[in-house]
Amino acid sequence: MRLPRPIDLLNRSVSVRGLHIARAIAYGEHPRQAMDIYSPVGLSSAPVIVFFYGGSWQTGARGDYRFIATLLAAHGYVVAVADYRIYPQTRFPGFVEDSTRAIWFVREQVQHFGGSGEALFVMGHSAGAYNAVMAALAPDAPALCGVIGLAGPYDFLPLKDPVIKTIFSGPDDLRSTQPITHAHPAAAPMFLTAGAADRTVLPRNTTALAARLRHLGAVVETKIYPSLGHTGILLAMLPYLAWRAPVLRDVLGFCAACRAGDYATGSEIATDMVRRPI
Repeated sequence: MRLPRPIDLLNRSVSVRGLHIARAIAYGEHPRQAMDIYSPVGLSSAPVIVFFYGGSWQTGARGDYRFIATLLAAHGYVVAVADYRIYPQTRFPGFVEDSTRAIWFVREQVQHFGGSGEALFVMGHSAGAYNAVMAALAPDAPALCGVIGLAGPYDFLPLKDPVIKTIFSGPDDLRSTQPITHAHPAAAPMFLTAGAADRTVLPRNTTALAARLRHLGAVVETKIYPSLGHTGILLAMLPYLAWRAPVLRDVLGFCAACRAGDYATGSEIATDMVRRPI
């Protein structure tokens, strides 16, 4: 008998009561082009979050992130957790193309799951934050209410890891692989956050992209949480770990502000950053 993994125990700790879960919804032909959609029972035209997980573009499975989907759905959001092709099945830009395709699919089909494609957010952690931001900054991106990036790599040249070098080996100009290169003034409002103790993806990725977006006139809010590491920023969203940092509260607050029009493109918002050496 296989022993439960820590992630299995974590997922079991979060209740799915009041939610309908549609599993393995295909958005493409490849087996990994599929998503699970979590819908609050009885709601219609609810706001929507498409979530992309991390794993260095090499690992990950949508079922492992039930806890994130459940936490967000409990606050009235329809949540889609999407798989995407990973290495060696694909290299850059395959996973970005899949993410864009998944977002478009949700926008066009989410009314069948109680959501509104007009109130659409994308969110990701680590490599998933990279996917979310790259898809959101693309010329063919759908209209988005906002983008949430948790501990994302947005400005990580030069490449050092041999596998990461292979994954991003396609373009002649590696700068085209970096989200910071694609920043533009009409970008959807972004909430970019990281843990100050993150040594997997340094917080400078968050601050560099945020600075570039602000320079161009786009709307961005940043937070660097003291003491949180790379996975800790996700785990802090759990109710029993919220004492570590108000990550879930801040994500939901950002989404509510976007829906209220407070972060309309071109507006000025305050940066609430915990300033400490990083």
